[in-house]
Amino acid sequence: MSKLAQQGFLTIAQNTDVDYLRLAYVQAMSVKGVMPGSKYAVIVDDATAEQVTDQHRKIFDYVITLPEDHANLDQWKLANEWQVFNLTPFKETIKLEADLLFTRGIEHWWTAFRLRDVVLSLGCRDYQNNISSNRAYRKVFDDNDLPDTYNGLMYFRYSQKSYNFFNLARSVYEHWAFIRDGVLKNCRDENPTTDLVYAIVAQTLGVESCTLPDCDFINFTHMKSAINGWPNRPWPELVVSELDLPMVRINNVNQYHPLHYHEKTWVTDDIVKEYELWLKI
Repeated sequence: MSKLAQQGFLTIAQNTDVDYLRLAYVQAMSVKGVMPGSKYAVIVDDATAEQVTDQHRKIFDYVITLPEDHANLDQWKLANEWQVFNLTPFKETIKLEADLLFTRGIEHWWTAFRLRDVVLSLGCRDYQNNISSNRAYRKVFDDNDLPDTYNGLMYFRYSQKSYNFFNLARSVYEHWAFIRDGVLKNCRDENPTTDLVYAIVAQTLGVESCTLPDCDFINFTHMKSAINGWPNRPWPELVVSELDLPMVRINNVNQYHPLHYHEKTWVTDDIVKEYELWLKI
C-alpha cells in the first residue's frame, strides 16, 4: 500500500463475538484526545467493513480492508498480524492491540522509537505502575529463554529490516506446528499468540535490534489478573474504575501509562458516550 502519511497509529479490528470495531473506535478517540493531529488507521475484514459507520469515520482517518484474510476460520484472529507492514498507510507506525487506551500523549516516544526499525515493548506494568515480575502468563517464554516482548504496543518503520521482521513472523505463523512440536520446549499452544511469534522473531534476528531496553518507559499497564495479584476473575468485578477523561482511574490510582484493559466488556455504551461527549463528536 502507498504510504500516505509520515506517522500514525494502527490497529486491526476483525469482529467475532467481540466488537473489536467498537474498541478501535474508543481507542482512536483516546489517541485523538491526548495527541491532537495524530492519524489513526484501522484494518478490517470484509464483514467488519460493512459495519463501519459515518460516526466511525469521524475519528478513523483510514479504513483499510484486508486483501486476504488468513484468519477467516479462526475465532481469535491473530494470523493476519504480520500483514500490518504491507497495509499500514504510514511510513512510521505505532501498532496497537485494540483494547488499549491512552490517558496522556506519548509524542516524545517517537524520538526513541527511531533508534530502531522495529521496537517491541519489553515487560509490562501493573495498575500501580510497577514493572511486573509475575510470570504466570510467560512460562513458555521462560522455558525457551525468549525475550519478554509484547506486541500490544509496538513500532515499525517502512524499511528492509522491518520487512524482514514481518516476513519471518509470517513464516512462524505458517510453520507453527513444526515450531511448536519440534523447536520449542513445553509449548502446548494450538495456535500461536502474536507475543510469542514476535519473541521468536526477535530472538532469531537479535533482540537488541528489536527492543530498547534502556528506554524502560516503552511498555503499558496490563490488567490481566495475575499481573496485578488478583484472583483469576475479570478485573472489573474486583476493583473500581472511573473515567475523568482523558484520565482513567483504577482503585483511585491514575493510569498514566497506556492502559491495556484486556477485558473487552469493560467498554460499555456509557464509556463510548463519555468519549464522544469529551471529543464533541
